[in-house]
Amino acid sequence: MAVSLPMPFQFLLSLLLLLTRAVLSSSEYLIGVGSYDITGPAADVNMMGYANSEQIASGIHFRLRARAFIVAEPQGNRVAFVNLDACMASQIVTIKVLERLKARYGDLYTEKNVAISGIHTHAGPGGYLQYVTYIVTSLGFVRQSFDVLVDGIEQAIMQAHQTLRPGSVFINKGDLLDAGVNRSPSSYLNNPAAERSKYKYNVDKEMTLLKFVDSKLGPIGSFNWFATHGTSMSRTNSLISGDNKGAAARFMEDWFQSGQKIPRRVSTIVSDLSQNHSRLLDIAASYKSSRGQSVAKSSLDAKVRVRKASFVSAFCQSNCGDVSPNVLGTFCIDTGLPCDFNHSTCNGKNELCYGRGPGYPDEFESTRIIGERQFKMAVGLFNKATEKLEGKIGYQHAYVDFSNLEFTVPKAGGGSETVKTCPAAMGFGFAAGTTDGPGAFDFKQGDDKGNAFWRLVRNVLTTPGPDQIQCQKPKPILLDTGEMKTPYDWAPSILPVQMFHIGQLIILSVPGEFTTMAGRRLRDAVKSFLISLDSKQFGNNLHVVIAGLTNTYSQYIATFEEYEVQRYEGASTLYGPHTLTAYIQEFKKLATALVNGQTLPSGPQPPDLLDNQISLLSPVVVDSTPLGVSFGDVKSDVPPKSTFVRGQQVNATFWSGCPRNDLMTEGSFAVVETLRGEKWVPVYDDDDFSVKFKWSRPGKLSPESQATVEWRIPESAVAGVYRLRHYGASKSLVGSITSFSGSSSAFVVV
Repeated sequence: MAVSLPMPFQFLLSLLLLLTRAVLSSSEYLIGVGSYDITGPAADVNMMGYANSEQIASGIHFRLRARAFIVAEPQGNRVAFVNLDACMASQIVTIKVLERLKARYGDLYTEKNVAISGIHTHAGPGGYLQYVTYIVTSLGFVRQSFDVLVDGIEQAIMQAHQTLRPGSVFINKGDLLDAGVNRSPSSYLNNPAAERSKYKYNVDKEMTLLKFVDSKLGPIGSFNWFATHGTSMSRTNSLISGDNKGAAARFMEDWFQSGQKIPRRVSTIVSDLSQNHSRLLDIAASYKSSRGQSVAKSSLDAKVRVRKASFVSAFCQSNCGDVSPNVLGTFCIDTGLPCDFNHSTCNGKNELCYGRGPGYPDEFESTRIIGERQFKMAVGLFNKATEKLEGKIGYQHAYVDFSNLEFTVPKAGGGSETVKTCPAAMGFGFAAGTTDGPGAFDFKQGDDKGNAFWRLVRNVLTTPGPDQIQCQKPKPILLDTGEMKTPYDWAPSILPVQMFHIGQLIILSVPGEFTTMAGRRLRDAVKSFLISLDSKQFGNNLHVVIAGLTNTYSQYIATFEEYEVQRYEGASTLYGPHTLTAYIQEFKKLATALVNGQTLPSGPQPPDLLDNQISLLSPVVVDSTPLGVSFGDVKSDVPPKSTFVRGQQVNATFWSGCPRNDLMTEGSFAVVETLRGEKWVPVYDDDDFSVKFKWSRPGKLSPESQATVEWRIPESAVAGVYRLRHYGASKSLVGSITSFSGSSSAFVVV
């Protein structure tokens, strides 16, 4: 029997339904963002990127983070994208993150709809990948580097999941002209002239930005993709840093926070501090450096930024393979003249040819400038983003064995031929490095011959067979990594290919570094193919972006023509001259499945080599201090009654313990405090661009160590009384870890 509701209840029910429909129509998706600290060991560990065994971490420029977004249909599909302030994604990290997500959420998040991408900073701790080639210089696997990444990615995704609310995603894009140049222009010129004529520049200048707007809270985040290498910081830098993209993210998050009028750097000692210099000096003089003291907690209470429910901004990597942030050009360090155009050498030596960033010779300034240029571009796109993503959410994923793929390609004179990919191998040009970080010995880019001496050295490891040599031509094989299996695999063969679909946006997740033209070919091929399959769904407003260095790492992907030249990028294209064609074929399979609503076979599973890993990095045995000295005591203090102005640098050095004892995750090793009334309040820390944490030992095997807190006073600093504080942890002979802190004498900023 039907029951009729009284008129007031009918009205209320109708109003509720109307409001619900309004919310769903204006906010098609559920959106959430998250962010978590992934700063690895700031001591003793080799940095990932330059393969320079002497580049060992000894402090922090600013901290590294995992930043995530989730976009979901209210009752349907969802995708999760994680951007890492790390050199690249790692297959074993991805495997273990997915295992944790399955244990926590069941089948809600899997390898199909989770993408984990690296920004390609060359200033982060290494040792977290599972293949031998990528952990040789880090003395094998570094469990601490690995654990902090897995933990941080999981936490970022959990935050994004827990904050899912109705909201909208807007997209905008524009050209950023001064943040990248082609570091292999002679290789690019080998691409067909007709193809090159379609583009104004020899690198991609376009930035594509997503703006996430919560229906009630307003903007909660932005993610963008732009191609430029994370090599503003040089191969001699030893401070952990997110490089230019990490800097841009920090700048934009702080910009949004300050724009929301959240106070962070306000002093309230006196009404007009600049006119009360004498009084400030008297106050500062009453605060001498404190003795080091044990603390119950680490530095979490001193963290400047409150992360929960804050604005998350990520600057993601794209097809950066041949794109350098060193925009002033390449020069010989001995003569100051430009490097050789074809080989990037100086009198035949690659070691003398370096690119120059816009802040040359200050790499920190170059990092700031390139980061600021991306940040300013992103702010402009963010403020003007009006095109809303609308429509289905979908995804496709497959594992593909790239070591032996066969396919048909057109022949130059007509007809077609069957070609294939090869087991992974690196050419002689790989060892020459790039103008961002040159190699050593007598290697040079563009070497398609090799030499007898290095072939003999190579053969000690593995001698490539005739089929491999023929397959990889014209690459002369220096390291036959795909066929090297001792003590375990040196290079991947099974790679993930992945496609996300969010309304009119397609994200192509690729496990390597596509060059400019390789990326253009992939994007154009996928875009035109999708439109041909379903022109109604994928019309003229289809946006396609490449997310580089995602889910695992397999080095470079150059075009067939660039491969022929065998500069660094071609020599580092592992699977032979047809690698790009193979990617295009596999992504077309994903596109077909996406349009037809099919589920592709998952393909061969990549190996889990975690239990096979070897680590030769010595553990921390013990920390000690000189007699009569405590951990956290000041060794070199700020001069008494000091006054500093903005732009000047102030520093203090403390007796410390090894940073590997406690990574200070979501905390800080270095803090700048200001006096508010009678309370010291943290206002800057080692997550700020203005603060550096530097750590050192007097000798390689010494148990004694020192930490320097260095603050370059920014223009935004408020006049007042300040001091520097160091947090750390020490290890005793019995293995116990004790947290400590110490502070410098106070000083005045006017």
